[in-house]
Amino acid sequence: MNERKLARELKELVGQKITVKGWLHKKRLLGGLNFLTLRDRSGLIQMLVEDKDEMEKLRGLQIGTVLSVSGVVVADERAPGGAELHNVVLTVETPVTDEPPIEIDKPISHKSEHLDTLFDNRVLNIRNVQEGKIFRIRAAMTQYLREYLIENEFVEIDTPKFLGAATEGGAEVFTLDYFGKEATLAQSPQFYKQIMVGAFERVFEINHAYRAEPSATTRHMTELTMLDVEMGFVSGHEEVREFVGGLAASVLRRTYSDFADELKSLQAPELRLAERVPEFTVAEIHEMYSSSAAAKKAGVDTRDEKDLTPDEERFICEYARKELGSDLVYATDFPIEAAKFYHKVDAEKGVTKWADLLYRGLELATVPLRENNYEKMIEQMKKAGLDVDAEGYKYYLQAFKYGLPMHGGCGFGVDRFVKQTVGLANIKEAVLFPRDINRLTP
Repeated sequence: MNERKLARELKELVGQKITVKGWLHKKRLLGGLNFLTLRDRSGLIQMLVEDKDEMEKLRGLQIGTVLSVSGVVVADERAPGGAELHNVVLTVETPVTDEPPIEIDKPISHKSEHLDTLFDNRVLNIRNVQEGKIFRIRAAMTQYLREYLIENEFVEIDTPKFLGAATEGGAEVFTLDYFGKEATLAQSPQFYKQIMVGAFERVFEINHAYRAEPSATTRHMTELTMLDVEMGFVSGHEEVREFVGGLAASVLRRTYSDFADELKSLQAPELRLAERVPEFTVAEIHEMYSSSAAAKKAGVDTRDEKDLTPDEERFICEYARKELGSDLVYATDFPIEAAKFYHKVDAEKGVTKWADLLYRGLELATVPLRENNYEKMIEQMKKAGLDVDAEGYKYYLQAFKYGLPMHGGCGFGVDRFVKQTVGLANIKEAVLFPRDINRLTP
């Protein structure tokens, strides 16, 4: 009798006397009857309290009070889970006397003007059942990413976040004092994952990255969670694109299957996936967008741009969803002037072997093929104005000098993946405790 039962088990225990434990989630008086709702990790439990002495135990106590409750399970389709507790006896484990600043049993507003309130009260609003669904889905999606990669013989690695120099150069890095030396926080594990291809062939990491971008947008943060993947002995760029696209599609199918009810209650978009992720070159997207009625009306022409604009990302995703039945779409063949020094380029075509995987209007992953030839890498670094003798490149170049196969991979935004799947308006809504240019707490 003293063995604790969970909310999800109630319907199978009708007629039995059980004990449940959790937080007081709601109190209400209905037709002279007292109803309490208890919340545990698996859901909500409704309780009918007829004994006035039992209700007296809650006098002056607020939502969040930790309770142990014994009672008899009675079937009732109107109750959460189809059953509730009667003849209850309450034990107050941890009393809460302060009235909480928000009502966690009510819908939590995600309107843009309410986001500061949402994040300021994150410690409490995450106890809201609907809000919690977002992060249960996020946890599962991260798990599914990891499982897919492990099943495909990738080794999980964990690389340093304190670096002696910025991975990719540039000013958008956080610097800090490291025992008298200047260090930077890692923008990505780019160098390390390429180095590890020389040992394990296939590696991945799910970890935080740090970008000192002074951006206050719905798609940027200063601390983000990235999946980084690198795979060696690939036949070419197409193999890398196929793998990353297959990874994303597999995780989405599994998520929409396992969390169908949760996604529906969160009003997530319906999932549409094609057998293969459709592809368009950047030049094709520029042409399609610039020829569209909306672009002509706005007087916009992007044909000379080296990257896609946010409007173009949305445009090609809407086209792929409507015309090709796919929420995922690739933008390929970025112009050679957009290449990073570690990208493999096709000088004859004037493009770099880099693609962006787009998902419902937002860039989800960068998916390039890397340059693996040592002499060519040195040449490209010098061309980019980098000092190949700098200490920060010494060990990176060592891996190339002593043999790396053709390899490629991706930097895949986990926060963005969750945001677009659930249908959230701002990437920060997909993060428990987001960090941006204005927020360092809670």
